[in-house]
Amino acid sequence: MNEGWTAAREPDVGAVRRAHEVFTAGGELRRPPVRDLVAASWRRSARARVSPDGAACVELGDGDLAAYREEHPLAAAMPVIRELMGAYATDGEHLLAVCDAAGRMMWVEGHPGTLRKADGMNFVAGARWSESAAGTNAPGTAIAVDRPVQVVAAEHFRRRVQAWTCAAAPVHDPHTGRVLGAVDITGGDGLAHPHSLAFVQAVARAAESHLALHAPTAPADRPRLSALGRDEALLCAGGRTVRLSRRHSEILAVLAHRPEGVSGEELLVQLYEDESVTPVTLRAELSRLRGLLGPEALRSRPYRLASPVDADFAAVDRRLASGAVAAALADYAGPLLPGSRAPGVVRLRERLADRLRAALVDRADPGLLADWTYSAWGEEDVEMWRALADAVPAVQRPPVLARLRTLDAELSSGATGLQGPGPRTRR
Repeated sequence: MNEGWTAAREPDVGAVRRAHEVFTAGGELRRPPVRDLVAASWRRSARARVSPDGAACVELGDGDLAAYREEHPLAAAMPVIRELMGAYATDGEHLLAVCDAAGRMMWVEGHPGTLRKADGMNFVAGARWSESAAGTNAPGTAIAVDRPVQVVAAEHFRRRVQAWTCAAAPVHDPHTGRVLGAVDITGGDGLAHPHSLAFVQAVARAAESHLALHAPTAPADRPRLSALGRDEALLCAGGRTVRLSRRHSEILAVLAHRPEGVSGEELLVQLYEDESVTPVTLRAELSRLRGLLGPEALRSRPYRLASPVDADFAAVDRRLASGAVAAALADYAGPLLPGSRAPGVVRLRERLADRLRAALVDRADPGLLADWTYSAWGEEDVEMWRALADAVPAVQRPPVLARLRTLDAELSSGATGLQGPGPRTRR
């Protein structure tokens, strides 16, 4: 159940609407009546320069949308989602919606009259409803915070959405934990109840269970390392998933990149900024890692993994090398171990991000560029926003140019302390 919501205490919609007007007019946030989850989302929406009076942009036409749906992993879960939600949405005059991890709507289905009303706010397939593009809303915010979210009436950041109530839950890849998208139920006041949130969360779990049973998996003897977009990597091996510490995540990332092995001296340089760290410290970390993974998993002289590992960052690199830019971006769940300062990890992280950014600029596809700029790691990347401004149709250019002006002003004033040559990129 989402933060601050109980069956006995529903939001005071009038008070929230007044608080929204105060916030959008001058930035003052009144709590109560605004829930903590909603307050944090409003702040992120304002920071992303979302206009309270704007509308979602439709980025995929019918032809592109059909191809994109067919290739997306959540397509395999749609029969289950429709079975659980379809009749409920139609009978209750609601909508069921499924979006991808970038907040782009892939399916919006349900009651015909409600669908017609939703057209007025561009709540349609092909439109982007990420929080950074459309402000506080259940599917976009659920992806942003990676947990189920309910947004009631005036809690929405954009005014034209405030007549609606929605509940959404993220859906994860059952093998890697990566967010694939979100399932959402949207409608009127009848959804302003905690049961709506519990219902959509159950649907998301059912979709994940279906994917776990039917989605293809890597060979059972090939460990998988998921380190993109997370500070603590996940290692799936031997039928179990282990969450690694930050240091062990760094060690596995370096060794997965160097299957031939590295010497102890080189591993020290790759892992530690502090040159005073001794080999004894490194050996202690490696000993603890062996204890976690098993004595045969890690070999020495040189240090190396006993068997190849399927690393998610290596998969992105391979897709880029083959020219599959869209697939590479789809697999890119964020910067490699973003909190790490280990020199070897920093080099890998920057190299992969720079290669992907260059490929996106070269491709000049507005949808792919928008996926980057509206992401958590790309929202302040001036170079990519400029590339997006050059690529989008004229009708979609004003909000992009407005965002660029804001970033340029921040850089000029030094408001964020991130001045200097080259593109500004959050990594």
